[in-house]
Amino acid sequence: LFLGRSRGMANLFNFSSLRTTTSIPMVMRFTLDTGRIIRGLHSTCVAYASPKLTTHYSVVPRDSDPRWKDVDLSRVSDESDVVIVGAGPAGLAAAIRLKQLAKEAGTDVRVCVVEKASQIGGHTFSGAVVEPRALNELFPDWKERGAPLNTPVTSDKFGILTEKKRIPIYVKLPGLFLNNHGNYVTRLGHLVSWLGEQAEAMEVEIYTGIAASEVLFHEDGSVKGIATGDVGIAKDGSPKDNFECGMELHGKVTLFAEGCHGSLGKSIMKRFDLRKNCQHQTYGIGFKELWEIDKAKHKPGRVEHTVGWPLDLRTYGGTFLYHLNEGDSSLIAVGMVMGLDYSNPYINPFREFQRFKHHPSVRHYFENGKRIGYGARALNEGGMQSIPELAFPGGGLIGCEAGFMNVPKIKGSHTAMKSGMLAAEAAFEALNKETSSATKGLYMESFEDRMRDSWLWKELQQVRNVRPAFNSRLGYLGGIAYTGVFSWLLRGKEPWTMKHHRPDHVSLKPKVECQPIEYPKPDGTISFDLLSSVALTGTNHDHDQPAHLTLMNDEVPVQHNFELFDGPEQRFCPAGVYEYIQGEDGEMRLQINAQNCIHCKTCDIKDPSQNINWVPPEGGGGPAYNGM
Repeated sequence: LFLGRSRGMANLFNFSSLRTTTSIPMVMRFTLDTGRIIRGLHSTCVAYASPKLTTHYSVVPRDSDPRWKDVDLSRVSDESDVVIVGAGPAGLAAAIRLKQLAKEAGTDVRVCVVEKASQIGGHTFSGAVVEPRALNELFPDWKERGAPLNTPVTSDKFGILTEKKRIPIYVKLPGLFLNNHGNYVTRLGHLVSWLGEQAEAMEVEIYTGIAASEVLFHEDGSVKGIATGDVGIAKDGSPKDNFECGMELHGKVTLFAEGCHGSLGKSIMKRFDLRKNCQHQTYGIGFKELWEIDKAKHKPGRVEHTVGWPLDLRTYGGTFLYHLNEGDSSLIAVGMVMGLDYSNPYINPFREFQRFKHHPSVRHYFENGKRIGYGARALNEGGMQSIPELAFPGGGLIGCEAGFMNVPKIKGSHTAMKSGMLAAEAAFEALNKETSSATKGLYMESFEDRMRDSWLWKELQQVRNVRPAFNSRLGYLGGIAYTGVFSWLLRGKEPWTMKHHRPDHVSLKPKVECQPIEYPKPDGTISFDLLSSVALTGTNHDHDQPAHLTLMNDEVPVQHNFELFDGPEQRFCPAGVYEYIQGEDGEMRLQINAQNCIHCKTCDIKDPSQNINWVPPEGGGGPAYNGM
């Protein structure tokens, strides 16, 4: 059976995992050309003797693998006052604020930030129109410091799209959420890079290209810090000659700022049951492209938003188109955000976005233009109802890790930064009271109170019912009406709080209840195929490493997702990671193209079987966004 197989293949065969649904003795028949084990004349279970999809050590324990028997897995460690996971707006704002507080108090605080991207801002992805409120507080002199906010918003346009027309909606009244007067169009990756420069100038230690892969705990159960990922592991899960164990970073306080649906934050919420007093989180997926367009059509500072076509009445989502001012370049950012609570498994969010660009109201922008960038990322949409407990013994959750996005504003950068600043103040207070701590990992007692006394909490409270309102029978029309009447006129003072519908991963209907969708073929000028789009992300992973898209059970995708929902992961993934391929025997199998992954986390969220668990690949891997 093993003849002709690649190196180490024999170790991937897992006969001990074979299961049967009957007590009748089974007959096994081996087929050499496919390596498949056809199990049982009376059993419906199927197992594969081809290479396992999941070989990552988070799923396949090393202690039972003889290839790891003599490998030294000891780690070196380093001590810090505060460890921050993620160098995004929240993490960097927290680091900077800690250094500011230490300077004001005449003390020193060691702050270490780990970032999985190879450079600061390399994995940052957003629209973005930035509200400078938090930045004004962090650096009142940000203009003098050269912050890359060069495009003040000059005009707002909002409309409802039908297939052929655009119905304009007036949004210039003060206080309306899509009134962007005083805000700035920018490329968030550039702003994050600038924040990194400010942090490093204040002696914050930032380590890029290093993925935090594990949360460490003290014996008393409090968080001790994090461990970075091991490197030098082959695709089959065996140690390579250059294997090196990750190191441990210990902190008195550890702040998790991984962004939406962070892998470590997810485990922390589960361990400390941080969601016991809130609702589940809801999510969307956001797409964005950068275009160079005809200068005659370029209006720096113009901001455009739409709802409606190509999405139907009951599918939550909308589009944006922002005109940037970057010297001689006539750049625009165009994108779509779509709720992940859609029900038709045949919906392809990427292709919906491509279809939007052909609408008569925007098509002219792309004619004779050039697409120079593409990306996608999941985002939080749950709002105040879905904010978990933020503090726990030894650390806290900040930014999109916790879910501070203002949904109707379509903004999360200012709220993420403010949450990081509030956490820094609570952490600094905890450090000064270290001797009275009940646990080794310090508990930030004041974090929750600081949050609820802040403008950030009041802002989320005001818009708490907007997203649930879109789930009414009137769809987005009901949501728009509710937003105008209650959230704008009453400023969120209605005496009720709506609940979200069921979690996104259980929203899909079986394929037999839905009609397949025939999408138009991309023309290569305005709309494009998926693989040419992913090429623009600069995504790169070492191919000889275990897939970081791990499956709790390799059999579930075919037996559950494909059979019931026609394999929705091959459509909701914005990077072509998942493919269902029919073998010569006529059977389907799942192929995971992990090297394509742009770290959007959509698969971990939307997978109807919740069998996919996204974990960080080797540090430095992933997209290489340039100002996305």
